[in-house]
Amino acid sequence: MTIDDLRRYAVTRSLFPAASLPKALEALGFLQADPLRAPARAQDLTLRHRVTNYRAGDLERRYSRLQVHEDFFINYGFVTDRVFHLMHPRRRGHAPWSVARGKHVKSLLEFIRDRGPVHPRQVDDHFSLGTVTNYWGGSSSATTHLLDAMHYRGLLRVVRREAGIRVYGLHEQTVRLKPDTTVDARERRVRLDALVDVVVNIYAPLPAASLSQAVRRLRYAVPQWSNELTAALQRAKRRLAHARVEGVDWHWPTGEQPGASDADDTGDTVRLLAPFDPVVWDRRRFELLWNWAYRFEAYTPVPKRRWGYYALPLLWRDRVIGWANASVAEGVLTLDVGYVAGQAPRDRRFRQALADERASLNAFLGLAD
Repeated sequence: MTIDDLRRYAVTRSLFPAASLPKALEALGFLQADPLRAPARAQDLTLRHRVTNYRAGDLERRYSRLQVHEDFFINYGFVTDRVFHLMHPRRRGHAPWSVARGKHVKSLLEFIRDRGPVHPRQVDDHFSLGTVTNYWGGSSSATTHLLDAMHYRGLLRVVRREAGIRVYGLHEQTVRLKPDTTVDARERRVRLDALVDVVVNIYAPLPAASLSQAVRRLRYAVPQWSNELTAALQRAKRRLAHARVEGVDWHWPTGEQPGASDADDTGDTVRLLAPFDPVVWDRRRFELLWNWAYRFEAYTPVPKRRWGYYALPLLWRDRVIGWANASVAEGVLTLDVGYVAGQAPRDRRFRQALADERASLNAFLGLAD
């Protein structure tokens, strides 16, 4: 087995044939989200390569009719119903509510039960909870902070968004659970192993160090079982298929074999990938497969940026050979493309594939070609 086998395998297994939106979400299990639009949100940019005739915003427009939930997994995003129920209830693993906060929680649950789905502004107008210090040291609405905490613990779910703001409703399945609901040791192992398998299914093949990092990030998915993640990682290393390639141990789902089929043909295709697309999410793996260091620089000071504000990795066949910053002004899409080699491939097939990707991006954004 060679690094070339692993690279082709990484690309072809993640960029599966386009399917319906429900089937693509089920195949992924988890989809990372990001609020920035450059030129569209990361979740939409990820789905456009995996969903037939996908258009920017389709996920948000159809969200209430899909069996998915906004929630934390290893990052914030969308999880399928199956993954949600592997993670919850999340009643343990947190500091308990204070007496005063517990009263607010109870009152808020009753308020939403009576009113139905609520916008944070409606809650703030009714309860006037004031402000709190947020993660960055600034001030945030105490209402928003409490709604976020209740959402994370599974008491509330995001039922839709209005102008990007979460609208919350009761999560009846978890609200009905008793506070002291527990999961026995055997069931915890089964669930943790299943959650690790979700991670591996999305990001395989994974270098050993990346597998360890990703499993540790499951502490956000299951804080109540964070002390059992080390054991889950050890079970995964014994269970998963693996090989040592060029001095690095790699892991992938049992039953699959990188390089085993001649069908791993990526074709003469250009794809502009979201910064959090599963193909490029793991920066350690990125460097091992493509021999250069890509970085997401939206929050990097402008003078220190190398690739650009929202650089989209440019995948040509099975090689990430550059990046593009996409912008839209007055209904016209502009691509500012850069190449690791300093210039574009001298191949007419590449030029045509890049033109095809531009046309595809125009259609996705609803722009004239």
